[in-house]
Amino acid sequence: MNTPNDPTPPIRRRGLLIGTGATALAATAAVGGIAAAQEDDTQPEAPAVRLRWLGTNAWEFTTANATVLIDPWVSRFPTGAYTEEGADPETEIEVHEDVIDEHLPKADTILVTHGHWDHIADVPYLATRTGATVLGTETHLNLLRAMDAPEAQLSQVLGGELYQFDGYTVEVFRSSHSASGEHKRILFGGTRPGEVPKRPKKIKDLVEGGSLTFMLDFGGVSFFNAGSANFHEHEIAHLRPTAVFVQPGGGHTPGYVERLLEATGFPPYVIATHWDDFDKPLTEPAVPGGDVEALRERVAAASPDSEFLLIDHLESHDF
Repeated sequence: MNTPNDPTPPIRRRGLLIGTGATALAATAAVGGIAAAQEDDTQPEAPAVRLRWLGTNAWEFTTANATVLIDPWVSRFPTGAYTEEGADPETEIEVHEDVIDEHLPKADTILVTHGHWDHIADVPYLATRTGATVLGTETHLNLLRAMDAPEAQLSQVLGGELYQFDGYTVEVFRSSHSASGEHKRILFGGTRPGEVPKRPKKIKDLVEGGSLTFMLDFGGVSFFNAGSANFHEHEIAHLRPTAVFVQPGGGHTPGYVERLLEATGFPPYVIATHWDDFDKPLTEPAVPGGDVEALRERVAAASPDSEFLLIDHLESHDF
């Protein structure tokens, strides 16, 4: 069993795996990943990266020297998001500091893909407690300022940036949120540019505010994460990540899964994300909110040599 304090964990695959074997390992080697380091003793060993899922699109990346978080939301106050009526826009925002302290003990960098409550609501408290650098759009940062996030830690990005951190790089890409309904509307769309708004009190106040995708590279092991089921294909066509995060949905995004995997070179690993009903407890096994089995089948058909990882709440996978 993995322990969070072990800085050099063994490689372990956990979850549902598709396309294991020599083909997947060769693909990993082609992008300079773990397999290449194992087969060539002349190359330095790639740093171990432990990936842990905290529900929704909340992911923790841990190495011996750093912790990076994407969309770290663990308060999981109920909104009715996966009921027939959908999320109640009048739901009061709650920040459960005890839950955040329990599950997110540290952070060096926090990456925000967009401004909806299930991605951003816990970030101000977490940034204040950890001193982490936070990357987001102008709207994301204005919402965070309105919730008392430390100004000195906020870094505004647009897409196109490439930043060097201690032991890893972060590359930022413009993205788009997926749409729903007959008229292809984005839930709680809009922006908050310019002046800092009043403190958000309800989930409708946390608007999407532009979406971002992040490429996180730990020196041979790289991860491509979008917070929603849409992307800008021509901006990412040159990328060859070790792992791509894919979520159910994207019904209004033509060929969402197939085009994403082709654009990123049919990655060695495909990781399911944002598939749970996040009104349910984080401390219990994930209850599907999206059709993850259909997603698994689409990935298998589009990229049969990729391993499909379905990681449960608070479980980890080591690269």
